[in-house]
Amino acid sequence: MIRNLLLCIAICTSMILCFSLFTVQEGHRGIILRFGKVLRDEHKNPLIYYPGLHIRIPVIEAVKIFDSRIQTMNNQADRFVTMEKKDLIIDSYIKWRISDLGRYYLATGGGDVAQAEVLIKRKFSDRLRSELGKLKVQGIVTDSRNRLMTDVRLSLNYGTDGEEMSESLSSDELYSGMYNMSQMKYRNNSDEYMNINSMTALGIEIVDVRIKQINLPTEVSDAIYQRMRAERDAVARRHRSQGREESEKLRATADYEATRTLAEAKRQALIIRGEADAETAKLYARTFNEDPNFYSLVRTLKAYENSFKRNNNDLMILSSDSDFLRLMRSSKNISIR
Repeated sequence: MIRNLLLCIAICTSMILCFSLFTVQEGHRGIILRFGKVLRDEHKNPLIYYPGLHIRIPVIEAVKIFDSRIQTMNNQADRFVTMEKKDLIIDSYIKWRISDLGRYYLATGGGDVAQAEVLIKRKFSDRLRSELGKLKVQGIVTDSRNRLMTDVRLSLNYGTDGEEMSESLSSDELYSGMYNMSQMKYRNNSDEYMNINSMTALGIEIVDVRIKQINLPTEVSDAIYQRMRAERDAVARRHRSQGREESEKLRATADYEATRTLAEAKRQALIIRGEADAETAKLYARTFNEDPNFYSLVRTLKAYENSFKRNNNDLMILSSDSDFLRLMRSSKNISIR
């Protein structure tokens, strides 16, 4: 009987310990909900359970585990308008993590990551749209880009400047759920103001904000490409016309040089031929003066050669006593004049 009682006590104790102990993994944090409310210390701060083995009261208390590591949220490309009223398609991403488990739990309806990303995207889109409206396209894609990302990150973490900065949220009222959204200021026990529009009020810290890609809208890109293509076509036409002009100039120069060279060659040929004819006439004249009879004989034989060629079919009718045939008569009658 006693053994059975001890066995029952051991079993009950084991079950109580099994349901009482819980483990928080590395990179995570946990909080305990007692009757659905976040368990807090005397300073009204939520009790945070770090990685390790911990104990809770079964049934009464429930454990909620959160991922405390830096998480990445990729935003879908969206259209924004610059100060110049020009549209840009911007693709970006956000690095964020949980900074206050209590606020995060209440703001996201139980720690839903999807709900947290919806809240981050909404505030990020509004803040980025406001900041881009103050800049020109050149400033966004060049020197002002890093400053833009820093301003957006600080604005998300600490809220906006001016009148909106005066809207602060009390830590007690946020946890109790009794604050009024229409009120302008809330104040916590440490006399620090918290902007209701900041991510801090939601228990989220924005670690980094980056723009991955900046594009023009499709219709604007098509128009720009068409204008660039038209400009390149105009440049190509100008180069072609200049090339044709240079080609005509080179062709005209070549024709001129060829004509001039041929004319100069013809002139030189005529000069040389004239000099040769003059030298020939001079030789003939000198020969004729030295022996007129021999010169007459040579000229007559040359005339015979030209007249009585083998393939010459010309018909000549001459008198037998013609002076042209005097050398063909009997040698008795041949006389050279």
